Amino acid sequence: VQLQASGGGLVQAGGSLRLSCAASGRTFSRYTISWFRQAPGKEREFVAAVSRIDGSTSYADSVKGRFTISKDNAENAVYLQMNSLKPEDTANYYCAARNKGGPYSTAGSYDYWGQGTLVTVSS
Repeated sequence: VQLQASGGGLVQAGGSLRLSCAASGRTFSRYTISWFRQAPGKEREFVAAVSRIDGSTSYADSVKGRFTISKDNAENAVYLQMNSLKPEDTANYYCAARNKGGPYSTAGSYDYWGQGTLVTVSS
């Protein structure tokens, strides 16, 4: 699976952005897709996931209620709608795919990664 993330940019605090992760290659529906982010000087952290099994979603506490992840198997795409953005959301955002179980937050469990897309939230 090849992943291509896009949609990042500069936005003021309180604004919104929609990130996209386009996939090509093997059957997309077989993969759990997650978003991670990494701010300068910080470790990569889990943001949100959509399950390959039943389409259920999971979110980091820091984004719950503000971010929404969705998956379109027909379009081979996953989206991350980000609302009420805060300066602390500033980071490179990465999408990742895996077809195995385990905690969503374990970055090492993902087999495929897209390149990052930079989100900058100004105060």
